[in-house]
Amino acid sequence: MRRKITAFIPYSGQEFTERTVKELRKSPLIEKVFLLVNSDFDKQIEGCEKIKAETLFGSQAINLIREKSTLDYTLFIVQDNLIEFGQYGVERFQQVCEDTGAGIVYSDYYELKDEIRTPHPVIDYQTGSIRDDFNFGYIYFFDSKVLAETKTEDENYQFAGLYDLRLKVSQKNPVVRIPEYLYTTIETDTRKSGEKQFDYVNPRNRTVQIEMEAAATNHLKAVGAYLSPEFKKIDLTEGSFEFEASVIIPVRNRVKTISDAVQSVLKQKADFPFNLIVIDNHSTDGTTEVLASIAKENKCLIHLIPERSDLGIGGCWTEGIHHPKCGRFAIQLDSDDLYKDESTVQKVVDTFRAEKCAMVIGTYQMTNFKLEEIAPGIIDHKEWTPDNGRNNALRINGLGAPRAFYTPLLREIKVPNVSYGEDYALGLSISRNYQIGRIYEPIYLCRRWEGNSDAALDIAKQNTYNVYKDRIRTFELIARQRKNAYGG
Repeated sequence: MRRKITAFIPYSGQEFTERTVKELRKSPLIEKVFLLVNSDFDKQIEGCEKIKAETLFGSQAINLIREKSTLDYTLFIVQDNLIEFGQYGVERFQQVCEDTGAGIVYSDYYELKDEIRTPHPVIDYQTGSIRDDFNFGYIYFFDSKVLAETKTEDENYQFAGLYDLRLKVSQKNPVVRIPEYLYTTIETDTRKSGEKQFDYVNPRNRTVQIEMEAAATNHLKAVGAYLSPEFKKIDLTEGSFEFEASVIIPVRNRVKTISDAVQSVLKQKADFPFNLIVIDNHSTDGTTEVLASIAKENKCLIHLIPERSDLGIGGCWTEGIHHPKCGRFAIQLDSDDLYKDESTVQKVVDTFRAEKCAMVIGTYQMTNFKLEEIAPGIIDHKEWTPDNGRNNALRINGLGAPRAFYTPLLREIKVPNVSYGEDYALGLSISRNYQIGRIYEPIYLCRRWEGNSDAALDIAKQNTYNVYKDRIRTFELIARQRKNAYGG
C-alpha cells in the first residue's frame, strides 16, 4: 500500500495557487491539500481545506500543520508563488525520505525568469547550518511521524516557528538534500546578492531577530554547545611593541580605491604611535605603484609584497600581524572602504583598554562611491549582547566592521588563508573564550560599487561561500561541545 502525503500551501488569493494545487493533484500520493491563510477569502479552491494561521512561520501555523498531518508524509510549500513539479518530483521526495529515514528532505530547483529556466542548486545541511536564512528552497518535505514527535507546543513564536522546528528535527534526525531539480518556481526576489546580504540586520526585522536568537540559543543548549557568560581574562600588556596599533589592509588590484583607503588611515589622530601595513598581494593594475609612491612620502606606511603567491585575504593578514612592526592591536580596513573620520583608530584602542577584551568590532555605514548613504544604512549589529553575543554569533552571517584584534592572541590563533569568512571564523574562535568589545556608533564607511567582490555573486559563488561559513560553524559548534564536555 502506497504511503500518502498531506500538502500545505500558503494562500493569499492568487490565481496561480490553483495551478500549484493542480500540480500536486497530478501525484496519486497527495491525498489532502490545506491552504494556509491569514485573511478571509471568499474564493475556495476545489478539493482544498482552508486553515487560518496568524503568521506563516509562527508556532501556531506549525502546530496546525502538525495537527492536520495525519498521513505518512507532509509537504510544506513555504512561499505563495507558482510551483511546477518535475517528472515524478513528488514521488522522489517521498522515496528519498523513506529510504534515508530523514526528518526533512529538500532539493535543488529551477527558477523561471522571463520564460528562462535557470538551475538553482542549494547546499547540503551540516551540523553547523544553524543560520536562520539557510536556503532549503521552497519545499520542506517531512516524515509526519518525526513532525508529530518533535515537541514545539510550548513555544509561542510569531516568526521563528518553522526555524525552531527544523532545528529540533535536526537534533535527532537526518536533514537530507536531494541534488536533483525536482521543481520549478518563479523567483520573486530579484535583488543582487550584495543587496540581500544585510537583510538579517535590518532594524525593521528586530522583532524577528529576537525570536530567532531565542530559538537558536535553545538549540545550542539542547546539543551541548551553549556557552554561559563566563570569559577568560586577557593581559593587554603582554609583549613589547614599538607601535600601539597597526591598521592592516590586504589588497590586490584596487587601483581605484586603495589611495582613498590609505589616506583615511594617514589622517588619523591618536595619543599613541600607530602605523599602516598594506599587504599588496601581487597587484597587476597599478596598485603597487600607487602604494610605492605614497610609501616614499610617508614612513607611516609599510608596503609589503609577500614572497608567497598562494595567499588569500587571511594569508595576507597573517603576513601583516607577524611583521615585527605590527602594533599591539591590529585594526582592519578593506581596500574598498574608509574610516569615517580621524578618530576611528583612537576609539578602537580606547575600547580595548576600557573593556579589557580580545577583539573589538565597530559599526559601519553603507555608502555609494560618492559617500552618500544607501540602504540599509547603518549596520550596528545591536543583536550582540555581552551575555549571549557569542552564542547568537553562530546564527548570523557576520559580526560587523571594522574588526580589531589583540595581536599576541591573533598570532597564536592564526588566520585561515581564505578570502571570504576568515574574519567570521576568527570572531567565533575568539569569542569561545574571550569577551568581544563593541562600538555602536559608525566609525567605518563601507562603499558599495560594481567592483566589490560580493556586489553581485552568482549562485555557485554564493553556495561556495555559504558552505564554507557553515563548515566554520560546524567546527566551532563541535569545539564548544568539547569545551563544555571536557573543560578548557
